[in-house]
Amino acid sequence: MDVIDKKEPRDVRLATGSAPAGRGIEADLIAVLVAVTAGEPRVLTIQDSRALPSGPFEMSHRSLQSGLRAWVERQTHHPLGYVEQLYTFADRDRAGSGPPAISISYLGLTHELPAQGEYEASWRSWYAYFPWEDHRIGTPAILETYLLPKLKAWAQNAPDQALQLARQQRIAITFGADGRKWNEELVLQRYELLYEAGLIPEASHSAATPVPGQAMILDHRRILATGIARLRAKIKYHPVVFELMPETFTLLQLQRCVEALAGRLVHKQNFRRLIEQQELVEETGEMSQDTGGRPAKLFRFRREVLAERAVVGTKLPLSRT
Repeated sequence: MDVIDKKEPRDVRLATGSAPAGRGIEADLIAVLVAVTAGEPRVLTIQDSRALPSGPFEMSHRSLQSGLRAWVERQTHHPLGYVEQLYTFADRDRAGSGPPAISISYLGLTHELPAQGEYEASWRSWYAYFPWEDHRIGTPAILETYLLPKLKAWAQNAPDQALQLARQQRIAITFGADGRKWNEELVLQRYELLYEAGLIPEASHSAATPVPGQAMILDHRRILATGIARLRAKIKYHPVVFELMPETFTLLQLQRCVEALAGRLVHKQNFRRLIEQQELVEETGEMSQDTGGRPAKLFRFRREVLAERAVVGTKLPLSRT
């Protein structure tokens, strides 16, 4: 068992001004822990939903991952299941005040359990932080009426025409403007563009009226954007979505989970055909009565598929309507 240091995690220390002076580079472990509950993608947070669970790597931790698990369980009382390393950030200008730090982030998939602990742990929809990312019922109004006009004004204010054109092209590509298609995987690129334009509170040069979307301390919303992008890409080539499903489920529940993560709807018949062709699930022989209508067949994930397709990969592409 890990021996957990009594030291506060870096985000708490910086927020309270208790970070020690003269320290060397620290390694912070940060968790993007995701669940899908009632068709909504949710992330586990602390500090009144302003931060992700995190803490420094200590010599007492056997490994980076064991240190992460120790901090998450201490701060939220939520055990970790599936975890993979996400990305390592080392941007000094994005780390806030205090000693320089390397942020080593992890993506975890789980089922939502009540969050507890002294750090105000709670679950929150990730669309509360990125409201422009949810396209399940069409293009969000915030894009056309608020966000794109501000970005285009920022592009027009570039000091020369070449930079204006470059900014306009980036806006079109990342936000699906000017006839371009929306790419759900460009979550991080959209966040970074908003940061560069000074339209979010995390940017030191932020405008007085930033775009809607809950801010997070330090670089935590950037790390969350990275986790969303990774997961949106991964559900297309690996059956990782089943880590978020209960032991048995209906095909409609599976479809709603994929749609929640992608922020896009899928074509029902094509989606089911793909699932059948990939042989990802098998019938349990039981029926679900909790459908609000006709009973539906219950399925389970065929975990043998992980061994069967370890080399060639398992496709789970999104099918557009």
